[in-house]
Amino acid sequence: MPKRHAKRAVTRNLIKRQARAAMARHLATLPAGLWVVRLRAPFDRAQFSSPASDALREATHAEMDTLFDRAIRQPLPVDGGGRMRPRSRAKPAQA
Repeated sequence: MPKRHAKRAVTRNLIKRQARAAMARHLATLPAGLWVVRLRAPFDRAQFSSPASDALREATHAEMDTLFDRAIRQPLPVDGGGRMRPRSRAKPAQA
């Protein structure tokens, strides 16, 4: 977890623990492979005043479960060599 998104080590460690716990909960249903969980947006310090608050814990728990559930429902496509290809980032069609 980069410092630019979660300034406090306590927050980064909480996020890592939540990621490991979510992986353990979903391990039986996840496709085999190496999984990388990356923080893409900063946590708002105004919204989560304490680095180990219950609100932050619940937010990360819900987000991790959502991400792993999505990974289970929509596995990455596999190319001819058995390697996974990244999902395309196609924009939705304009009406």
